Amino acid sequence: MAADFSRPGSLYGAIDLGARKQALDAQARREAAAQNPAAPGAAPEIIDATAATFTTEVVERSMGVPIVVEATVPRAAQVQEFSHAIEKLAGEAKGAWLLARVDVEANPELAQALRMRAIPTVYLAFQGQLMPLFEGPLSEPQLRQAIAQVFEQLGVALPPPGDDEATPQEPAVDPDLLAADMAIEDGDLDAAAQAFQRLLARQPGNEEAKIGLAGVGLLSRTLDLDPADVLKRAAADPADVALQLQAADVELLGGQVDAAFDRLIAVVRRTAGDDRDKARVHLLSLFETLPADDPSVAKARRGLASALF
Repeated sequence: MAADFSRPGSLYGAIDLGARKQALDAQARREAAAQNPAAPGAAPEIIDATAATFTTEVVERSMGVPIVVEATVPRAAQVQEFSHAIEKLAGEAKGAWLLARVDVEANPELAQALRMRAIPTVYLAFQGQLMPLFEGPLSEPQLRQAIAQVFEQLGVALPPPGDDEATPQEPAVDPDLLAADMAIEDGDLDAAAQAFQRLLARQPGNEEAKIGLAGVGLLSRTLDLDPADVLKRAAADPADVALQLQAADVELLGGQVDAAFDRLIAVVRRTAGDDRDKARVHLLSLFETLPADDPSVAKARRGLASALF
């Protein structure tokens, strides 16, 4: 069935053909980064946080980048292997998250404020919120799994370990992006999705392809829905999770971004098990329809973190 592009907001997000300049600007930034890649194995930045600097260097800074906080006693022999492992993972993250270390022996008031019970204790500062992750020294595989699971829950992509080679430069306008644009103009959502998928197979980190694919998915899910009817039924039956997901879709399609995100965060808060995970995963899929630095996404990620942890 062809998409009805006369519907209000049907090109909302990055599948809007008017977003081409934004896409080219983003690609130019990627190409500049590829020309100056970080040296493989370079030591990661480690934030030496104290009681005086914790708010500024960790909490406030986490509004721009997630920060894993290792609260420990650096001189203690039993934690040094763990500290080396978490530094290694921070280096592999290539800036996707930063490591902050707190010497709780030198900052006992901070240890008290963090309500520590074991050394080390690891926290995550994310979008201005601080949440505990785990206690005690983990092995490197356990640590890697724990951090990966946390960021997966929050929908934050991490680079694969050992991926130190610069991405080959692509043409200024990718042919698959052009193919996707043409397919959207023709109302062929399946062809558009295939073009975005081809680009992602070549460039897994391509943001415009991710946004475009998510936008096409949103359009496909809502083609046969009556927005007014969906919202009316969702208001009458808040316990119907599938209906709440549909309502969030039509709200986002109509440009009610915060309302869509708030609806799904509320579902995450009041449900458990499979229903909770369905709402979380659906919310992450809606995040993908917008640029990663969109203020509404940042706000909703804070709400999701609060609901989950």
